[in-house]
Amino acid sequence: MRICIFASGSGGNSLLLSDGSTHVLVDAGISMRRIEASLREAGIAMSDITGVLITHEHSDHISGLKMLLKYHQVPVYAPHTVANHMRGMLPDIDGSLNIIEVGSVFELGSLRVRAFHTPHDTDESVGYRFSGTGSFAIATDMGHVTDEVLDGLTGAETVLIESNHDIDMLSYGPYPVYLKRRILSDRGHLSNKDCAVLARHLAENGTTRIILGHLSKENNTPETALSESRAALDGTRAELYCAPSSGFMSFEIGETQPCCL
Repeated sequence: MRICIFASGSGGNSLLLSDGSTHVLVDAGISMRRIEASLREAGIAMSDITGVLITHEHSDHISGLKMLLKYHQVPVYAPHTVANHMRGMLPDIDGSLNIIEVGSVFELGSLRVRAFHTPHDTDESVGYRFSGTGSFAIATDMGHVTDEVLDGLTGAETVLIESNHDIDMLSYGPYPVYLKRRILSDRGHLSNKDCAVLARHLAENGTTRIILGHLSKENNTPETALSESRAALDGTRAELYCAPSSGFMSFEIGETQPCCL
């Protein structure tokens, strides 16, 4: 199993997960041109894509979808409420949409996939867990860690989890009060501190690689996020990385070093 991260952050989110001849995109929150260029780096064409899984309808997760669907025939998978929102935003999407039931396992090629709810300020935001030749789970855009999130992540060999902001940087930064309250709420974004607690739990329960994602450009730095989680992981054997806000980072499940291009 191979994971290629194209972008992770408030400026856009998209990654590729490959398992043999099965290739799925998780989110399409960057331009079609960037997605196509990143796929070429991975040696994959859009015609090889089995499907696009959407976590929720915020623009940093679906902004490239309109052009992708204009030029490529690719199935799109999303929970019922997310799909309904996208129908209103992208009138031509209906023929490509496939509704998934959150909590139930479905198959995409060689992958078994299960969506789980993440607490965010949308009607239905989800993370995904994948099982194939390896196991991978992703959960970003969540104000706190619920039992459902823990169940979705725990035991996956590699995870990408949100480490959005440093609380002090956010609290004393330039954001207006209403936006600070939104981010800090239980349906906002996960802080470095809460991410570190989650990372420790995962490392103690079978996860061997943790990737920090969806970092705020204004209220965090990769060094700050990594430092917080690294301290929490002291004494464990889990590897720790930070996903790029743009660029290309690739991991093979079971290998110890990422390939960064």
